[in-house]
This record gives sequence, C-alpha cells and structure tokens, in this order.
Amino acid sequence: MKATIYHNPMCGTSRKTLDILRDSGCDVWVHEYLKSPPSRDELKRLYDRAGISPREGLRSKEPLAEELDLRRPDISDDEVLDAMVKHPILIERPIVETANGVRLCRPQERVREIL
Repeated sequence: MKATIYHNPMCGTSRKTLDILRDSGCDVWVHEYLKSPPSRDELKRLYDRAGISPREGLRSKEPLAEELDLRRPDISDDEVLDAMVKHPILIERPIVETANGVRLCRPQERVREIL
C-alpha cells in the first residue's frame, strides 16, 4: 500500500506514525511539510477527505495560534487555512493519506484505521 505522511521529524508522534507505516510494509512518501508546505487547496482536500474541519487540524497549542487569535470561537475555516499556509507550523501533525482515507494521527494508532 502507498501512503503519504505529512511529517515533522522533530515530533515524536510523527516519528512513531512513520514507524507504524514502515512496519506495516507501506511504500511511504514522506512530505516534510515545514520544508515544503502544502497548498491551501491541498490542505482543504486533506481535511475534507479526513472528515474534519481546518480548525480540528489546527495545532492550537502552538503559541503562534494564540498570537494570531486563531483560537477564538468565531474563526472561519478560511482564516485558519490562510494562517496555515502562511505559517505551516500551525498544521497539526502527522497527517497520513492512503487509498483508504486520510487521518490526523493523534494518537499515532489512528493510522491503522486507513491501512
């Protein structure tokens, strides 16, 4: 099975998810999203396919999320997506895509749902 992981090698959960993918025999393409951020359209497609909103894909614990007032209850999906494109550190990780779907893999065991 082919899989794409939107990965941050500094993140333990992301590294553990990548290990699960490799141990499962997946052909994995590692997309280091901080070095090569996904486009706004790609993020929207991933979140739509995962069945979550951009707000659910926001790394809300990131101090920048507070600085940019992205935690407010009336924030729109468009505002969140725009902020993520401008500041990819705001993208919660890891996101994994396979032919079976997309999951935000927190905890890392969620990846098994799409294997």
